[in-house]
Amino acid sequence: MIGEIAAIAVAAILAITLHEAAHGYAARALGDDTAWRLGRVSLNPLRHVDPVGTLLVPGLLLVTQLATLGRVEAMFGWAKPVPVDIWRLRDPRWGMVLVAAAGPGINFALAFGFGLFAHVVTAADGVLPLAAGDWLLRMAALSMLYNVILACFNLLPIPPLDGGRILVGILPAPAARAVAGLERFGLLIVLGLIFLVPYAIPGFDPLGILMREVAFPVLRVIFTLSGHGGAL
Repeated sequence: MIGEIAAIAVAAILAITLHEAAHGYAARALGDDTAWRLGRVSLNPLRHVDPVGTLLVPGLLLVTQLATLGRVEAMFGWAKPVPVDIWRLRDPRWGMVLVAAAGPGINFALAFGFGLFAHVVTAADGVLPLAAGDWLLRMAALSMLYNVILACFNLLPIPPLDGGRILVGILPAPAARAVAGLERFGLLIVLGLIFLVPYAIPGFDPLGILMREVAFPVLRVIFTLSGHGGAL
């Protein structure tokens, strides 16, 4: 169980940390050094920890599922958002689109990278201790899964998720203002879709639909592209 928790933790920390760092690196490249000056353009996971979203909520989900199911079936959480001053970007509208897209983009790249890494681990069979090889393969598989889920989830068109900010950048001004106005309620909308809607409307599970219809097909494509034959 300790090995499983460690694999989950490493996979989740890498996915979340690099997602947030990518926003900061993109913003700096496009003219806004706000996150850089505040020390948020960093690969240090501690820089991106949100006490509730990174520690409390995932911790409760982890302990509850391991205690009741003996396994982890779903995780949810968030990191401290990287600050971006849109008006410091050289092109505020399209710059924000690129900054928002950088997070999911790095997650898709990481998923593909861990698919390739699994081949390296398999090729080292007989060199690595069996337990170490098994753990690395488990961590790689979880990393592929978590990165794809994180990317697809963040691409939902609800601000302040990345998809919402991309949508604001590509819509005409009146529609963009209307969508941007939802940002103050965005987290409540997201939590409602995940935790309340499935109970209020039996048989309708937005998160389950996202997983089945979007995340798993994308993951299947990445498995194929990284040489694993599309198997999940």
